[in-house]
Amino acid sequence: MKNKSSTNCTFRVSDFEATKDKVLNWAKQFSTFCFLDNHQYQIEPHSVECLLAAGQKRMISSIAGSALHELEQFLDERKSWLFGHLSYDLKNEIENISSRHVDQVGFPDLFFFEPEILIRLSADEVCIEADDALAVFEKIENYVNNSLPVTGSFQVKNRISKSQYVDYVRQLQKHIARGDCYEVNYCQEFFAEGAIIDPLHVYKRLSETSPNPFSALYRVHDKWLICASPERFLKRNGSSVISQPIKGTSRRAIDNVFTDELNKQTLYNSRKDRSENVMVVDLVRNDLAKVCREGTVKVDELFGIYSFPQVHQMISTVSGELKPYIRFEEIIRAAFPMGSMTGAPKRRVMELIEQYEQTKRGIFSGAVGYITPDGDFDFNVVIRSIMYNETSKYLSFQAGSGITFYSEAEQEWEECLLKAEAIKRVLENY
Repeated sequence: MKNKSSTNCTFRVSDFEATKDKVLNWAKQFSTFCFLDNHQYQIEPHSVECLLAAGQKRMISSIAGSALHELEQFLDERKSWLFGHLSYDLKNEIENISSRHVDQVGFPDLFFFEPEILIRLSADEVCIEADDALAVFEKIENYVNNSLPVTGSFQVKNRISKSQYVDYVRQLQKHIARGDCYEVNYCQEFFAEGAIIDPLHVYKRLSETSPNPFSALYRVHDKWLICASPERFLKRNGSSVISQPIKGTSRRAIDNVFTDELNKQTLYNSRKDRSENVMVVDLVRNDLAKVCREGTVKVDELFGIYSFPQVHQMISTVSGELKPYIRFEEIIRAAFPMGSMTGAPKRRVMELIEQYEQTKRGIFSGAVGYITPDGDFDFNVVIRSIMYNETSKYLSFQAGSGITFYSEAEQEWEECLLKAEAIKRVLENY
């Protein structure tokens, strides 16, 4: 053991996966915690393999209206690590849009907390920041999880039928034909009532089925997010900022190398997927140009194809150099919600999303992540995720796709089912 300070200690670990499992089991006792897991993907820029923030020294919970300004004041109080989320419905504050749908999960529109304990886990060591780091490490090492997973039978339902979905997509295409917009990211909900689950157990199962580089297990009292996201929203490192939007999906064929490679190449060459991807890249470039120095916004990678356990994804990378003295609130107002989950132009498609979707998105298609004491940050896009209210026993997950004039409604329906496949499999076999 090497002591960095009285509150910061680093310990060697011999078995990374076993230590990660112990950390997760131990963390479950806290009513507020955030566990971020890279699952050993090396998508650049790469920072740390796993982060756990547990307990709260202070917190901020706000509803859309003045939430981002309140967060900025909270950041000014003192420099510290903060973990939390930005709900999709902060759009109501940024673009002055209203939401009429009910949110049955109930995450706040904005929530951040300064943790009592911060743990960074890499391949061969664990770094703990706490009042008594050694005591925390010993508790984790000696923690015995004697509880069995809590289960209860429940049925996952579609919020809308296939025929309703096809009808809504065609109505959206009429808006596109009229010139109201170019593309709309349209989502549907899958839900269960009276669901009794063990969120930690479900997270472990989802991680086995679909390990992704921006995964998270996040708890705010009785509300849980079980997240297997492959997408980064926004990362700041000093004066540099980077966004990595995803647009374009094809199915994996794990058991057939030839078919798998063919699916990958088909995605890369797809005119539809390239059209959607370049559209969101242009949107991100425009967003970042609002807060970056002139001439610094660039596309580092266009149409990159990345393979995940369930799907191949088309990912592009956009970066820029921030203007001097730009504040967190200004950056988020410029870029949020992320273009990959809205479409273009942003304000109009968010109005259409409110009109045609049947469920309030809440934390879904929002962002979860952290802010460092230096003001750097990294946030994912909340997709491929289960939202769960432990008190009401309401479980929800959503999936969507980008609708364009050339979209085939039935194929978009199938793409939603493909994206929801891993979650359905985990819940069906739970």
